[in-house]
Amino acid sequence: MITELGHMALILAFCVALVQATVPMLGAARGHAGWMAVGRNTALVQFGLVAVAMAALMHAYVTSDFSVINVVQNSHTDKPLLYKVTGVWGNHEGSMLLWIFMLNLCGAALALFSGNLPPDLRARVLGVQGMISAGFLVFILLTSNPFLRMWPPAANGQGLNPVLQDPGLAFHPPFLYLGYVGFSIAFSFAVAALIEGRVDAAWARWVRPWSLASWCFLTVGIAMGSWWSYYTLGWGGWWFWDPVENASFMPWLVGTALIHSAIVVERRDTLKSWTILLAILAFSLSLVGTFLVRSGVLSSVHAFAVDPLRGSFILILLLVAIGGSLTLYAIRAPALKGGGLFAPVSREGALLLNNLLLATCAATVFLGTLYPLFLDAVGGPKVSVGPPFFDRTFVPIMVPVLIAMAVGPMLSWKRGDLLGALQRLWIAFAVAVVFTLGMLYATYGGPVLAVFGLGVAVWTGMGVATEFAERVRLFRIPVGESVRRAINLPRSAIGMSLAHLGMAISVVGISASAFEREHLAIVPIGGDFTLAGYAFHFDKVENLQGPNYIANDATIEVRRGGSLIGVMHPERRYFALQDQTTAVTAIRTSPIADLYVALGDPSDQGWTIRAYWKPLISWIWGGAMVMAFGGVVSLSDRRWRVGAATRSRHAVTTQTAAAE
Repeated sequence: MITELGHMALILAFCVALVQATVPMLGAARGHAGWMAVGRNTALVQFGLVAVAMAALMHAYVTSDFSVINVVQNSHTDKPLLYKVTGVWGNHEGSMLLWIFMLNLCGAALALFSGNLPPDLRARVLGVQGMISAGFLVFILLTSNPFLRMWPPAANGQGLNPVLQDPGLAFHPPFLYLGYVGFSIAFSFAVAALIEGRVDAAWARWVRPWSLASWCFLTVGIAMGSWWSYYTLGWGGWWFWDPVENASFMPWLVGTALIHSAIVVERRDTLKSWTILLAILAFSLSLVGTFLVRSGVLSSVHAFAVDPLRGSFILILLLVAIGGSLTLYAIRAPALKGGGLFAPVSREGALLLNNLLLATCAATVFLGTLYPLFLDAVGGPKVSVGPPFFDRTFVPIMVPVLIAMAVGPMLSWKRGDLLGALQRLWIAFAVAVVFTLGMLYATYGGPVLAVFGLGVAVWTGMGVATEFAERVRLFRIPVGESVRRAINLPRSAIGMSLAHLGMAISVVGISASAFEREHLAIVPIGGDFTLAGYAFHFDKVENLQGPNYIANDATIEVRRGGSLIGVMHPERRYFALQDQTTAVTAIRTSPIADLYVALGDPSDQGWTIRAYWKPLISWIWGGAMVMAFGGVVSLSDRRWRVGAATRSRHAVTTQTAAAE
């Protein structure tokens, strides 16, 4: 009965989505206040219905209802409760329901927190959200229904992919999806603005917090996915330029450009059409990622579905959403005239350069990801585009972004003084040069690119520190006065500094990965090996019985200078139900370096052991968290609750009263 209730809730949600997609739009076109108000109510009702459906599917998993096909295919009575819950979105149908749930969560949040929006703009934005939701609801109902029954019920389920039986499944997809579908709000604002033919500072003030919140969630989601692959797969890597990894990275790049571009619209009333285009592209690339994962056009550990029918349906949704919005953009964008003029050397110019470089980075990743698919579609030879391509194309474009990141905030609006900005950054430059030369000396000349990357990261970090010191006039006024100025700084400025600092920290970790050391060998029980000054003693292997697996648990003692510093326990887990073996790595983490050990297959000579010493690897994820925290600090700025949006309220009230 609960399963049928969930199915019925999805059908009703689709009907409500159709109302949300049409009535508010008609109300905005005709100036009918009652019809425009329908958008808010339908968004809340639709979220409630999808939440009921989500709860119904979760109930089926928790209670092991094996009359539901989706539960049979992805669960088992022996599976721990945590993985029964998270297994809800560990498959195509369930993950699509989570996708729609997050989409409606964003729509409900917009409905609740859009009191400062003009009624016609709010109606159009919610109307576009309704269109997107209706499209995906009809997709899940027709091709990916998670509530289909089977009769007679199965005695037990087929279980969940062992790789997904990890706590990371509880956090990575929800954060990633919030980032993906969160950009639908910016997309809806962009389409609504094109329909109205008006983009101004108030519009940018309204759209920027939603874009920033989505960017924060996507940053955390990508970082969690990277960390998950690092400690789960046992291969020692954290990023492999997998097509589906790229699918989440592309909207992050464009979303970063969108946030910076919206600043220019808000401050200088220019770059309007460019900002609209970025808002469209950010969500469009999220849809492309959905297509890649669920169409069957590629093979990946991330891919959910291989059904061409589903892929064709999503492709149609892509053509309608992306093609329709870009067509509207081509028609209406020329009318969006920019108001403010600025010199090439200015804060606006630096932000525009940032935008162009980030857009080029996204285009490079897009080309490298989809070119093999295009080539295969036209009957060409099968090619593989992997890390070497991206290392040689993406990295050189990102270097100017990092260099400019230190200079841009030092420039004035409208017309800046480049020489003056560089003079204020002389300490940052000196520290970066001395550090780079010192690293080249310490590493005997290399690897040169890694040392250069560390030098660029130091330049960026020192640039952030210099800009912050300039704001608080450090060492120019009494320390107490500088502290007072720092406390009173706008939170958006503090958030910007934190986000830029987080990027520098991540680049340190990425560059330092070139210095890692690896040991791969067959080691007998009782044997020893050394790595990066550490002595490892392979003590024993024990068999452990898990809830739904059997594990080989190794005990490896680690010493440095003769002193025991820890005991590591890498495992090999065998899941009999799926006849699959997974690795559980042992990682000893510190801010300086990680010791990483994975247990491989046994042989007559011993066990295969893969060990790594990874300097500063944790800085990659630490930097991502600092970036996301910077975004959260910016979101807490009270200017998002006052200012342009609040000042518009009187005009909106007057306009509504006149219409009535």
